[in-house]
Amino acid sequence: MEVQLQQLRYFVAVAEIRHFTQAADMVGVSQPSLSKQIHSLEADLGAPLFERSRGNVALTAAGEALLPLAIRILADVDTAHREVQDLVGLRRGRVRLGAPPSLCVSLLPRLLRSFHDAHPGVDLHIEEGGSHDLVRNLCQGELDLALIVLPDDGTDPGLRAEPLLRESLVVASIDPLPTTDGRLHITDLRDQPLVMFRAGYDLRDATMEACRQAGFVPSFTVEGGEMDAVLSLVEAGLGAAVVPGIVVAGRPTLRVTHLAPPGLPRTIALAHRREVLLSHAAQALRDTLMAHLEEIKHHGPLPPGVELLC
Repeated sequence: MEVQLQQLRYFVAVAEIRHFTQAADMVGVSQPSLSKQIHSLEADLGAPLFERSRGNVALTAAGEALLPLAIRILADVDTAHREVQDLVGLRRGRVRLGAPPSLCVSLLPRLLRSFHDAHPGVDLHIEEGGSHDLVRNLCQGELDLALIVLPDDGTDPGLRAEPLLRESLVVASIDPLPTTDGRLHITDLRDQPLVMFRAGYDLRDATMEACRQAGFVPSFTVEGGEMDAVLSLVEAGLGAAVVPGIVVAGRPTLRVTHLAPPGLPRTIALAHRREVLLSHAAQALRDTLMAHLEEIKHHGPLPPGVELLC
């Protein structure tokens, strides 16, 4: 048995109007075509659905049993169609984005405001975390997109990563820092008390590794904070911190000192699973991000140490 939705629509039309010709006009087909489809439906079901007599059409017992089921099936199909069209048209949906804390407090607020204004029916879920955690959650399907710091040895082969910007980490402080030959080197941080991020932060790992390669272990006045806390502690005069230049914009009390070449560069990329097509909502968020970066590129200003790659 192979009942078709078209047959059910014709059946419901006849059942409601009780007239084959008028039902055919309503659904936009010829009366012979409608009658043929009804006969095919009856043959598939193995029972007549209508009692036909001159000037009178009535439902049989089989027709009475089928009518509420057919109405419900067609309603479910219409609902499914509307749901899909809403998703395709971005009238509703969901997108899950991961990002490191530095971008959550700098790039994302204006970006997400633009996306929400354009697609207010789409739910936004933001996960703030280190790149290692974001990559894991992205690979496990818990995120649609993630802004990550590209590791030197490349990212997970199951991901497609699109480089967006390169930034040089800077040293934030409220007082001038002692330098060598007029430039700040990593080694100049040897005796400089630092405010340090909590364990698991990409910035902590980058700072500790750079100091290790320079032959020393840095000293901390405070450690264990996240981005806003670390910046606030620096503003309070508790020490300096190695941070992305993008986070110090809008904090006029902070002094930004660039590290002498090669400095501490890192590349930020937008990543998603390689084998999975982006949903319409995720694609729209990516497009909004690219447009946002394009606007920054042309109208600026770029935060200290930031170079756009897209």
